[in-house]
Amino acid sequence: MDTTILLFLLQDGITNGAIYALLGLALVLVFAVTRVILIPQGEFVTFGALTYATLAAGKLPGTVWLAVLMGAIAFAFDLWSMRLSFRLAPLLRSVVLNLLLPLAILALTSAVVGPTNAIAMNVLLSLVIVAPLGPFLYRIVYQPMAEASVLTLLIASVGAHFALLGLGLVFFGAEGLRGPALSSASVTLGPVPISGQALAVYGVTTGLIVALWLFFGYTLYGKALRATAVNRIGARLAGIRTSLSGQLAFLLAAIIGAVSGILIVPITTIYYDTGFLIGLKGFVAAIIGGLVSYPLTALAAILVGCVEAFSSFYASNYKEAIVFTLLLPVLILRSLAAPAVEEEHD
Repeated sequence: MDTTILLFLLQDGITNGAIYALLGLALVLVFAVTRVILIPQGEFVTFGALTYATLAAGKLPGTVWLAVLMGAIAFAFDLWSMRLSFRLAPLLRSVVLNLLLPLAILALTSAVVGPTNAIAMNVLLSLVIVAPLGPFLYRIVYQPMAEASVLTLLIASVGAHFALLGLGLVFFGAEGLRGPALSSASVTLGPVPISGQALAVYGVTTGLIVALWLFFGYTLYGKALRATAVNRIGARLAGIRTSLSGQLAFLLAAIIGAVSGILIVPITTIYYDTGFLIGLKGFVAAIIGGLVSYPLTALAAILVGCVEAFSSFYASNYKEAIVFTLLLPVLILRSLAAPAVEEEHD
């Protein structure tokens, strides 16, 4: 391997690692606030990518109908929960958020969709369409069992993943799609040319991480999320609605997943089931970070991306296995460091 190949592999690894960093941060955020290991995070990536690619082709994406469907189901759940204590204000809020909002997004998208739309318009529409899917998913799957054990929530995540995977096949079909690059600019760093899409990945990832830092450090809702992550019971006693915190965490996870998908789809062809494997690599970074540390998760994501890039060069048939093998030493070290628990005897 010469220096040029090394630099190319490092560029590829850092680009992929930036995407995995976003997904890992979203997984850590959701787990800290709700104790949910969000396996369907990969589906948000898929929906964001395919929505953007479909809009770029001038067609109406299936996710607008998925949002209408999930909103209707969420409204039915709200009606059922209000059956014993009916109040007008919560009912009107549910009608607006679960029924009128998806229909408004459907009408807006139908009115402006076209093959001549600017890239910025398609990106904004994609985020508007995919973002509500996060709170809808939380309301339908996780909010009714918010006090369940982590294992129960994990089983629910597996079921939600398979459900969204099937819905992705229904609304998008089995054909893969690619979208236009966000930027056609390029720079040359020594012998290595850096494409405009790679620059967009670095810029958007950095900007999003800074925005999240500002959100958690300087906004009321961000501080409420941090309080919920530290102590759910204490946050509830302080007047913070944990259900609202869960919906906000899932909203951020859906936005981050959609942004990740938009950044990926110009680089590689995305199918309805592609997001699962991408999400798993973000999960590897989150596990290395202990599902608690944002900086460690981001550094681990860069490591995962670089390991994947070098594995593709040296042993492409085993690159996925090599990436997931990174979990073994981490799990062994955490197991050795964990305090021993005596087994109960009958």
